[in-house]
Amino acid sequence: MGWAYAAGAKSSPTLTATLLLLYPAWDVLATFGDIRANRGTGSLLPQYVNIGVGSVTTLAVGLALRSGVPAVLIVYGVWAALTGVIQLLLGLRRRQLGGQWPMILSGGQSVLAGVSFVAMAHAPKMGVANLAGYAAFGAFYFLLAALRLRKATQPQP
Repeated sequence: MGWAYAAGAKSSPTLTATLLLLYPAWDVLATFGDIRANRGTGSLLPQYVNIGVGSVTTLAVGLALRSGVPAVLIVYGVWAALTGVIQLLLGLRRRQLGGQWPMILSGGQSVLAGVSFVAMAHAPKMGVANLAGYAAFGAFYFLLAALRLRKATQPQP
C-alpha cells in the first residue's frame, strides 16, 4: 500500500486501486511458489491459510475501495497482522533450514504495521503518508528470504 502512495499513485485513483488489489493477490501467488519450493518439509497448512487470507483480502480490498481510505486501512491492517503471524510462526518453524531471519523479521514487522494501519484508519491522510515504507521493507525481506532459502536448499559441492 505504501508503494502505491510513494509511487505517486495518489494522483491516479485507478492506479492506486489496481496496486491495492495486486498486493494481496501477489502474496497469494508467492505463497503458491513457496508451497512448490517446500514440498516435503512439513505441514503446508500455514501456507494454505495464507492463500485463503490473501484471497479474501483481495476481495475485501475491492469492497473497501468503495468505502474510502479508512476502510482500506482496516482491511490492510487485519491482513498484515494475520499474515505477519503466519510468517513469524513459519520462519520460526523453519529455522533448521537456515536463512529464516528475513521471514521472522518481516512477520514481526507485518504484525506491528497491521496494528498501526488499523490505528491510523481514523486519520487516513496521515496513515497513508506514513505507510510508504511498509511494502518496500516487505519486498526486501521477501527477496532476502527467497535468496537465503534457495541457497540453503541447494546441494553443496
